[in-house]
Amino acid sequence: MKHKHILRPSRSSSVHPLLIAAALLLSPALSHVVAAQQPAGESRFTTLKIAPHTKVRIHYVNYGKGSDAIVLIHGWTCNLDNWAAQIPDFARRGHVVALDLPGHGESDKPQIAYTMDLFAQAVSAVMKDAKVKRAVLVGHSMGTPVARQFYRKFPQQTLAIVAVDGALRQFADKTLMDRMIAGFRSPNYRDVLGQMFTAMLGPNISADAKERVKASSLNTPQHVLVSAMEGMADNAIWGIDKINVPVLAIMAKNPFYPPTLEAQTREVAPNMDFQVWDGVGHFIMMEKPKEFNATVLAFLDKNQLVQKK
Repeated sequence: MKHKHILRPSRSSSVHPLLIAAALLLSPALSHVVAAQQPAGESRFTTLKIAPHTKVRIHYVNYGKGSDAIVLIHGWTCNLDNWAAQIPDFARRGHVVALDLPGHGESDKPQIAYTMDLFAQAVSAVMKDAKVKRAVLVGHSMGTPVARQFYRKFPQQTLAIVAVDGALRQFADKTLMDRMIAGFRSPNYRDVLGQMFTAMLGPNISADAKERVKASSLNTPQHVLVSAMEGMADNAIWGIDKINVPVLAIMAKNPFYPPTLEAQTREVAPNMDFQVWDGVGHFIMMEKPKEFNATVLAFLDKNQLVQKK
């Protein structure tokens, strides 16, 4: 089924430092952008076979054509509307694909394990359906380890990775992650979600965007958000194998990040442009979209990626 994509509007009805620290790995975001500003995108579905008798339908929106593309991967409990403020500028550059990861947005949400490997396979399925051979993977929060896992599985299809306040090295220990996961298994998990996102909102987020951020998290089924967090707590995804493509890391200044974060990240991403932005929260691309877009496009220019035709 194909249709022109329109941004999906939605409405939603002192946090402990550990909650904030763990939340830095995980978050969703939605930008308040007038639909008329968006280029025309083709909304599509493709299917990922994950077991002999189990398939997951994955939703994505395709902007333009080309074998090289910018692929936008949202964060935990989010959806592709996360990138509303990026799509116009990026689509003027070239082919852009934004997807809803399994369990999120308009994609299927079955009772399965939502691992980073599953998400990487979903990105691959979407790229194949959109006729994309190579991609610059832009991942926000959880989208960063998803992009990392995609690179492990499909290095020849990865042109570069843009990490948007997301981790390429693990810095939340098992005790912290277990505590967070327990909170999201509890009957009052929605209250925990609300506290988390309230703590993570930056100074430039509009009131409407705040409500949409919270609504997007509440629209994600509990079994999905618990399983996806378990996937991020899996030590197997945090290996120190090298990323041998260009990496741009745009991080928000935050006291909960370890002082060795840049050095640790360079151990796995030696070809990296590491930036720390002050005065923003976790949702950098929402709060400073013009600056963010210009920074990503400059990174593409520097590395001669997704060249404008």
